[in-house]
Amino acid sequence: MAPAPTGPGRLAAARSFLFVPADRPERLAKALASGADAVIVDFEDAVSPERKPQARQALAERWPALDAAARARLLVRINALGTPWHADDVRLLGDLVGLGGLMLPKAEGAADLAVLAAALPGVPVLPLVESAEGLAAADAIAGAAGVLRLAFGHLDFQADLGMEVGEDEAELAPVRLALVLASRRAGLPPPVDGVTTALQDAERLQQDCRRARRFGFGAKLCIHPSQVEAVNRWLGPTPQERDWALRVLAAAEAHAGGAFRFEGAMVDAPVLARARRLAAGFAAEGNA
Repeated sequence: MAPAPTGPGRLAAARSFLFVPADRPERLAKALASGADAVIVDFEDAVSPERKPQARQALAERWPALDAAARARLLVRINALGTPWHADDVRLLGDLVGLGGLMLPKAEGAADLAVLAAALPGVPVLPLVESAEGLAAADAIAGAAGVLRLAFGHLDFQADLGMEVGEDEAELAPVRLALVLASRRAGLPPPVDGVTTALQDAERLQQDCRRARRFGFGAKLCIHPSQVEAVNRWLGPTPQERDWALRVLAAAEAHAGGAFRFEGAMVDAPVLARARRLAAGFAAEGNA
């Protein structure tokens, strides 16, 4: 059994990122116990302006009680550059020894990331692309120092552009593809897709996960612990895919190279690459 990745490697391989409001510290333990690969302590949208100082204080007070493994699974979504709270958020993060990473909302250029890299060297960043400007700068953002993987803030993106999307979100297909392409060009892990707001609709969550995977996303943001298990399951290879991948790889070892026929289909380099990716997905979660 492969060991679970740690540190930045864990966040690079994570499938589920669960938000928890920073001003509700009593929810942190439940979030960490939810099975989520990573937990995002949210200083931004989940906290009203008047409660942001208390939210920072709550996390600072709880930090010493967290062990190294818990700290490595935590990110903080700070407030955006240009807001009155951003500088105080960044100062606090400098004191959080062992923090897994940070999420920057409203990322719109490499300069945003350069400021953070200078202030918090060594802290991985997940920039949220959620505006027209952010999309236009996707390649620059993906290639900036300290960026671990991109994330899609699809609700804010719609608001920025005045979009009214359908349930299948077909209107956002070009944006999702652009983020996957930018991630690939920069050599980043697959990006993180946005939230599903329908908390009681398991079918919708499954459809959203399957769409994310079809587009090449490797993870999804969650807003409730009840979503975590489904996200982990639907964004990873199925047992049938794993078995197929292992059979293909075993068959490939018996051939000297080049294409070969296997179970009624041709196997060539792209098929082998997919089989290796599926097998690696199981190994990363300790199921291989």
